[in-house]
Amino acid sequence: MNAIEPHRLTGSARRLRLDTLVRLRWLAVIGQSAAVAGVHFGLGYPLPFGASFVLIAASAWLNLALRVRYPASHRLADDAATFLLAFDIAQLAALLFLTGGLQNPFAILFLAPVLISATALTPRRTLLLGALVVACATALAFAHLPLPWREGEVLELPFVYVAGVWAAILLGTGFTGVYAWRVAEEARQLSQALAATELVLAREQHISQIDGLAAAAAHELGTPLATIALVAKELSKRLAGNEELAEDMTLLREQVERCRGILGQLTSRGEEADGEFLERMTLMHLVEDIVDPMRGIGVAIRVGRAGEGAPPRGRRNAGLVYGLTNLLDNAVDFAENEIVVEAGWDERQVWIEIRDDGPGFPAEVLLRLGEPYVTTRGHDKRGPEEEAAGHGLGVFIAKTLIERTGAQLTLTNGRAPEVGAIARVAWSRAAFEAGG
Repeated sequence: MNAIEPHRLTGSARRLRLDTLVRLRWLAVIGQSAAVAGVHFGLGYPLPFGASFVLIAASAWLNLALRVRYPASHRLADDAATFLLAFDIAQLAALLFLTGGLQNPFAILFLAPVLISATALTPRRTLLLGALVVACATALAFAHLPLPWREGEVLELPFVYVAGVWAAILLGTGFTGVYAWRVAEEARQLSQALAATELVLAREQHISQIDGLAAAAAHELGTPLATIALVAKELSKRLAGNEELAEDMTLLREQVERCRGILGQLTSRGEEADGEFLERMTLMHLVEDIVDPMRGIGVAIRVGRAGEGAPPRGRRNAGLVYGLTNLLDNAVDFAENEIVVEAGWDERQVWIEIRDDGPGFPAEVLLRLGEPYVTTRGHDKRGPEEEAAGHGLGVFIAKTLIERTGAQLTLTNGRAPEVGAIARVAWSRAAFEAGG
């Protein structure tokens, strides 16, 4: 999978949509307005009402300006998104300064911009915004107007409580930022890997369609080739006295017959069992399809079979062939001397097992194999340049394509005294014969 670069699959998809940020800010404007109005008019607590609404209006005006300047589908550059989130932090800090600082229970809303940044921006920018939150919270712990309270009374909470709120904001910012970034990054990696899988599957399906096109072309070209052969035969009779032209006509007829022979082979394949050759294959034919291209590359590949009677037949599937080829290619990269590919079947199950005599899978990645961007085993024989180009998508794509056919992929290491890795693909017999 070295040829597929996941970052090219997403383009600007990672960038934060302006519409998302604008909608969230409108929610903040509505919530802040309701809180300030409720405290001032509903509870009758005095507070800097005018100054508070100036700050809230600043957010509203910014939203309106962004709506006028950019379309809703616009995606923000990282610098612009960072600036807008920093503005939200500063606006909230100013509003908290007017309404009690960290004594105000709404101080917990400092976490919101950091959470948004963690899901859409780089860790470095999230760290900068987190530092801004901590700086604002620290300033508000020491400098702020009194918390709105009943007329003539001042509510002053102990500094220990304020310090606890500050610590909670600090820890919440760190935990929320790291957790949200990790979840979003895994989702992005999975999306990119699935996009890569779809590209591979589309390419393999396109290749598999060539067989059918070849049979159709053989059928369609049969008639014009017969006409060419007939005309060439007639011309040969008329040019019997011209040795130079007669030789050319003889060569033409020989080439026509050669073309007819090739097309005849393609046609006979396409007509076997009413298209059975193109549509279905036995388990052993499937194994040979993945093994043949790998022979003669420096590692011996031994094919075995474990089953009585005729091998089961399944439907041709380009994705399955590609997935199995990926597993075999991985075994070739790490095998020392020999690879064993064993096909087996019984009344209830069908399986293919690929075993190599290499170092096996490292314990630290064995449980995570099959996830995107998890590379398999140490240093292979391709060299550092090719290894560095890999993105750890090979096993993930193989697993995805194989499990689409109803199979289960199991990756393990051999037990002592045996060494090496084992990849086992197993179907129920009914699922294999139905073709997934």
